[in-house]
Amino acid sequence: MTFKALVVEKLEDGSTSASVRELTEDRLPAGEVLVRVSHSTVNYKDGLCIGPGGGLVRSYPHVPGIDFAGTVEASDDPRYKPGDAVVLTGWRVGEAHWGGYAQKARVKADWLVPLPDGLSARQAMAVGTAGFTAMLAVMALEDHGLKPGHGPVLVTGAAGGVGSVAVAILAALGHEVAAVTGRPETEAYLRDLGATRIVPREELNETVKRPLESETWAGCVDAVGGAMLARVLGQMKYRTSVAAVGLAGGAALPATVIPFLLRGVNLLGIDSVLQPYDNRLRAWQRIAKDLPMDKLEAMIQPATLADLPQIGADILKGKVQGRVVVDVNA
Repeated sequence: MTFKALVVEKLEDGSTSASVRELTEDRLPAGEVLVRVSHSTVNYKDGLCIGPGGGLVRSYPHVPGIDFAGTVEASDDPRYKPGDAVVLTGWRVGEAHWGGYAQKARVKADWLVPLPDGLSARQAMAVGTAGFTAMLAVMALEDHGLKPGHGPVLVTGAAGGVGSVAVAILAALGHEVAAVTGRPETEAYLRDLGATRIVPREELNETVKRPLESETWAGCVDAVGGAMLARVLGQMKYRTSVAAVGLAGGAALPATVIPFLLRGVNLLGIDSVLQPYDNRLRAWQRIAKDLPMDKLEAMIQPATLADLPQIGADILKGKVQGRVVVDVNA
């Protein structure tokens, strides 16, 4: 019995090459649960793992894919039985451990979460790590006091995977959403997701000498980091929060402590890789409940395993909008 997988090889010159190949189950890494994968997706990390590696991949040959959804085929763990629908995000799967760009995957039972009722495997992968991270960010903002009516909530990198889902969730929850994008052609897409205001990236991507500006935002989901995050911190309302989820604009933070000291602003770090099980379950249940499925459908770009080398290169260049859903059996 063989199955298809996207396999990345390291070449003699240090570069990598990715192609779809037939593998046997004995090639799969150790784990308690064998999953028949139906869908996966593409995140920025996947682009790195398909291509240059980015320091994430420990050994080759490698099967990338940090997310997948499917059904249990065999299990040595009593929590899962054949036929159970499951979803996996994080835990360095697709980086240090073979991932979801294959028709089969073997993983630790602790890494899986039952697929919530009302959510299909395809929909779960339209969400993926990006949407899961967006929901974690929204939950963190809520846990720190954000409520509808408090004022506009800013989403940076809004046309990307995390940003798209964050815009849709926040709008569905009744928030006024301001979406930051450097791509004017995405305005209609973002408004369809629920954004009521489009903020051109150039308005926020330069630092200013003043540590505080007018109090503008009641909350922020930030996927950019760098100078933009520093600028946004100085525009937050009193005792509000920024949930930091990414660093597309750089890892450095050219900010001062003034927003934290004079306005009580909170900077909340959002990690999706090692989230504990209970919070994972809570987030997926909230996704099934609060993410409008029609908005989710509007984000989807379908793909196959054979499409992944090109899509991986595109996402590293910022050319991917919304969420790519990979049908590994197509």
